[in-house]
Amino acid sequence: MELRINRRSLIVLAAVGALSASSFAVLRPEPGGASSHREAPMIAGDPRNDNTDVYGFVSPDKPDTVTLIANWLPFEEPVGGPNFYTFDTKSRYNIKIDNNGNGRPDVTYQWTFRDQDKRGNSTFLYNNGPVTSLDDPNLLFRQRYTLKKYDAKHGWTTLIKDGIVAPSNVGPASMPDYAKLRAQSLHKIPGGGQTFAGQADEAFFLDLRVFDLLYGGDLSEVGQDSTKGYNVHSVAIQVPKDELAVKGDAKRNPVIGIWSTTEKWSPTGYKQVSRLGNPLVNEVVVPAGLKDTFNSLSPDKDAGIPAVVKRVTDPELPKLIEGIYKIPAPKTPRNDLVEIFLTGIAKANGPIKADLNSQILNKDVDPKTFRPSEMLRLNMSIPPAAKPNRLGVLAGDLQGFPNGRRLGDDVVDISLQAVEGAAQTGKLVDALAAGDKVDANDRPFQDKFPYIPLPSAAAVNTR
Repeated sequence: MELRINRRSLIVLAAVGALSASSFAVLRPEPGGASSHREAPMIAGDPRNDNTDVYGFVSPDKPDTVTLIANWLPFEEPVGGPNFYTFDTKSRYNIKIDNNGNGRPDVTYQWTFRDQDKRGNSTFLYNNGPVTSLDDPNLLFRQRYTLKKYDAKHGWTTLIKDGIVAPSNVGPASMPDYAKLRAQSLHKIPGGGQTFAGQADEAFFLDLRVFDLLYGGDLSEVGQDSTKGYNVHSVAIQVPKDELAVKGDAKRNPVIGIWSTTEKWSPTGYKQVSRLGNPLVNEVVVPAGLKDTFNSLSPDKDAGIPAVVKRVTDPELPKLIEGIYKIPAPKTPRNDLVEIFLTGIAKANGPIKADLNSQILNKDVDPKTFRPSEMLRLNMSIPPAAKPNRLGVLAGDLQGFPNGRRLGDDVVDISLQAVEGAAQTGKLVDALAAGDKVDANDRPFQDKFPYIPLPSAAAVNTR
């Protein structure tokens, strides 16, 4: 399959290589820095603050808006009562937007949570009868949230003061119409848009046995969706494109960078303990000794870490694949991966008549202030695909990953192809064409906001 992408060596890459080794001083870890699907050592013991995935895409049914989703709490067993899953009331959950390419947040949406617990010492139950609405007195435990927005023009403003979190899905006897509860939990935002917080099905589909030396060494360990049946806790927001763009003009400045963080309270104040932009970066690019530190940093610090930049330009995974499957590793330095992970994809010549998602392309961005940084980049001007392809950009579907990330994008198969040089050669690697043989989520996505599937109520070991 031919790609429709050509690359150029960006001048910013030279700036990365010129950074001095003295920048390595920022790698001193602070307590608690970590993130994603158990991808960093310290966060594995703190799942409520473990940010698992970030999604950003032009809303398919409202293409004048963008939907942003971030998930926490990996591997929620649906029947894990009577104390079901909750957001951490001592943490701040953020989705951040860089719209001028300097690696710093220009727009931040921040959720904080509080408990409303009516159980006291009288019962162990989460609900003492069927729950037919979010204000049903049978629902004995709720969480509520405050949503704030930051931008340079207005500073911090409160968008929602008393939002209600969609509860955990206890089961059909307790919640006979969970879809109704989900619908009631959606809240309108002043100025246009809406938001959601609550439980959802884990939409990241993949076979995690990849860590058994790449599927058993002979691809015998593929085809099993490791996250099937599990839930997560999600926050989602849908806003007009201009809310996110430089100078409020998405037509002139369509490319944004997206990432999420968790900031946890400590005796010395809030500390960032989780960070996530592109999927799988911390898991298979960053080495173990740097994982916790990587997640405590702001993206504008990324280019100042020679050790991390080297893991992008000279990654470990292709060498592992070559050693096990004898597929030659692409030549280094991997400028193609620098574009995917640190700068956005830019063209030289070829069928694409405009660059894909490099922030240098925004009309009101000064290239001199651009800084390579790891984040999920989205070109908001590319309309939703009529027939989305799970392999996204690599299959010619320019609205897919790594141009943002949709719920149906098969990021494991895309990432394996990318690290094996598909974006260098313009062709998919035939030996890896089948990927992990998990090509879709087990539960259907919704056709309206927040799009994420309804949470499962069945025990994982019954599936």
